[in-house]
Amino acid sequence: MEGCDASGRLDAVTVAEKLARRALAIRYEDLPEQAIKWAEIGFLDTVGVTLAGSHEPCVRILRDLPGVGKADGPCLTFDNGKRCDLLDAALINATASHALDYDDFASSIGGHPSVTLVPAILALGDTLDISGRQAICAYVAGFEAESRIGRAVNPHHYDKGWHPTATLGIFGTVIALSHLLGFDEHRAATAIAIATSMASGIKSNFGTMTKPLHIGHSVRNGMMATLLARGGFTANPESFEHKQGFLAAFQGDEAFDPSKLFKNWAEPLEIVEPGFGLKQFPCCGSTHTAINCMIELRKEHDLSPGEVRSVQVLVNPRRLPHTDNPDPLTGLEGKFSLPYLIARALVDGDVRLGHFDDQALSEPSVRAVMVRIATAAHDDMPANSENQFGSEVTVVLNDGRVFNRRIDHRLGRGPDHPMCDEELRQKFEDCAGRVCTSTQVELLFEKLRGLRGLHKISSISNIIAVDEPMQEIPAHQIN
Repeated sequence: MEGCDASGRLDAVTVAEKLARRALAIRYEDLPEQAIKWAEIGFLDTVGVTLAGSHEPCVRILRDLPGVGKADGPCLTFDNGKRCDLLDAALINATASHALDYDDFASSIGGHPSVTLVPAILALGDTLDISGRQAICAYVAGFEAESRIGRAVNPHHYDKGWHPTATLGIFGTVIALSHLLGFDEHRAATAIAIATSMASGIKSNFGTMTKPLHIGHSVRNGMMATLLARGGFTANPESFEHKQGFLAAFQGDEAFDPSKLFKNWAEPLEIVEPGFGLKQFPCCGSTHTAINCMIELRKEHDLSPGEVRSVQVLVNPRRLPHTDNPDPLTGLEGKFSLPYLIARALVDGDVRLGHFDDQALSEPSVRAVMVRIATAAHDDMPANSENQFGSEVTVVLNDGRVFNRRIDHRLGRGPDHPMCDEELRQKFEDCAGRVCTSTQVELLFEKLRGLRGLHKISSISNIIAVDEPMQEIPAHQIN
């Protein structure tokens, strides 16, 4: 039995109501240390990549639209350190968070879990007194909700062409904000129901500016759905399972069992197991194990591009539709091109932010290697296997020698292969240092690594918004 819901009915019977009930029941005091730790890492990494992406062309063009970010308000926008209204800040910052495709990713949602949570939580934190502990709890609850929906609808949802970070992440946004606004189950379920009509994003736009725009609109729409519910807006509580609802529209004729969403709820929490992976490289997560294979082969055998006759890259077939691009022409397309990325790994021994400037795509040394690279589906890694992010790279040299490296499954730098503190710091400094002073970067790192101890998360925005000279402001005074 579900017990009485806020509307007085004996049972919470719809998907939205059950989801709201379970997600709102998550409390900070009950969270295991691993959940708190990884939530802090999620905030740290997302703030870093958002700052790094805040000056990308997609953010600038969005910012230039009439009315976007022009009205004064309390919420910081990372691109210029100024403040605007809540919805525009959500739109701008969330677009920036995904602009470089450098944000974390997770198998359950089939996309990027933190970018639909952190920009929304930080924006709301500029309008309300939200503590670090409250922010962490909201993050974990939102992570659980979007991941659980992902478990229930994927892989069909992903394979059909939807961009789950946007189409499913919107529900993480709604749950996180419902937590922070103190919603009861009925109001949170209404916000979820509103959001079913506002979810969008298709994979055909991967490799273009529209992909990060998916996230901007998802977070803005999730914010709007939540605020509308707070104001008394109505929606069909059966919007998920209705014959013309979310599941029928997004899944088509594919059978859906809502029990998958709630089975063993939070046992363990999704953020603990399987968790998420941090990106080492600023490109599509589907390419990372192959990149690692090539980097390891290059280092182990001291390979040089001139001695390589051919390279074969085998991956899970689910990774190929959006990464098998043999002739990328822009930096954004390069982020989704296995031939380009493997060539970069061979030529440079790494894949870095500067490799996605448009002019980098035409470098002769890289183009010469790309034509020797072939990609295909791996026979031992079928679409429904455990090796969702597995890869195998085989290098044949001009003298006939053959070298091979296989990684069965590695979801970025996650719980089974975590970044150490120094690696976390290095990535954050590389990202945040593109737009912030060294003092700002240090203060931000300190605050975010100790997020659970913050009295107000608005201290994050306050650091970013402070003008030069930063050195004159003691860290303890920015709170």
